[in-house]
Amino acid sequence: MRVAVLSSGGKDSAAAWWWAQCRGWEVTALVTVNITGDDSWMFQIPGTHLVEHQANLANVPWLQVNTKGVQEEEISDLEAALSSLKIDGIVSGALRSDYQKVRLERMAERLGIHSWTPLWHQSSIEHMRGLVSNGFEVMLTSVSCDGLDESWLGQILTEKSLAKLEQKAEQFRFNVDGEGGEYETLVVGGPHLPGRLDIEGQAVWKGNRGTFECSKVVPVIR
Repeated sequence: MRVAVLSSGGKDSAAAWWWAQCRGWEVTALVTVNITGDDSWMFQIPGTHLVEHQANLANVPWLQVNTKGVQEEEISDLEAALSSLKIDGIVSGALRSDYQKVRLERMAERLGIHSWTPLWHQSSIEHMRGLVSNGFEVMLTSVSCDGLDESWLGQILTEKSLAKLEQKAEQFRFNVDGEGGEYETLVVGGPHLPGRLDIEGQAVWKGNRGTFECSKVVPVIR
């Protein structure tokens, strides 16, 4: 089975990528939607250019799809790009967005390929604990909700910090998996990669939200 993985570089994309590998499928490309406008109905915006480093580390071709993020146009732009690939299907890390899942399935049907969403409706807490216990190095690259401050930016989740994140999520009533946009992530290492990415950068805080701005990426092969 030849598949393309839709990847933002974050935790859910990484988990979906690993799922495809565990099934023995050939991941022929990582496909990243790059939003050139101010917002998107479906796709992550910050830090997606870093997927190129993940792809290079894994020796997998990387396809960047530029789109303004206009509703319905962004899925059309993705469809046009995927039509050039020789694949049997796409794999995505969609968790609970019916809007996203339905549009990906309809697009795949038009292309005559399959659409797999292996994380669909997983338990939020079990999903996060599974990532950490299986060795995914999940770095928080942006935060934008009550309960998460500047200290979380650039932090890689461990069992200890995940337990703290779970407490914060319960206290401030946000989604512990960040599915509501409370935070974004970058996976710098894990079982799906032959090494890891050493990241240098700094936190940029803007009152009640912030981002981790990456200044240097160094691939390290195991």
